[in-house]
This record gives sequence, structure tokens and C-alpha cells, in this order.
Amino acid sequence: MPEIKFSKREKEILVQKVKLYFREELDQDIGGFDAEFLIDFFAGELGAYFYNRGLYDAQALFAGKVEELSESIFELEKPTDFNKS
Repeated sequence: MPEIKFSKREKEILVQKVKLYFREELDQDIGGFDAEFLIDFFAGELGAYFYNRGLYDAQALFAGKVEELSESIFELEKPTDFNKS
């Protein structure tokens, strides 16, 4: 899996979220560098788990849509002599 890359704007948003979490939940102030370091660490160590979960969820959604489409196509089928038993 390729390394997870965030745009500059995405990274800024993530840094602010990490800093806010530390301040509100842990009563600690951390700097932007520390927050960015944590983001990079978690992305590198845990990112693949979240990425894979997203793939599994997308695959399940896609499979469900394919099933719906198959049912819709089946409903369009016209009766023929072949269908009679």
C-alpha cells in the first residue's frame, strides 16, 4: 500500500483536531509539530487498518448494489415457452 499522503489543507485540519483533542480530553497543550508527528505515526502504523476497512465497506456496498441490479434485470425478463414447466 502506498504511503498515506494528505494535502496541506487536510494536514492543517488534522493537526487542529489533534491539538483540540489533547486540550479538551487530556487537558494538555501540544504544538503543531507534535500533533503532526502523531498524525504521521498513526497514519503509518494504523492507516492500513482504516484503509482496508474502507475497502471492505465499499466492496460490501458494491456487492449489494450489484445484487439489486441483478434483481432489477431479472424482473425485466419476459415469459417464454422455455420458462414453462
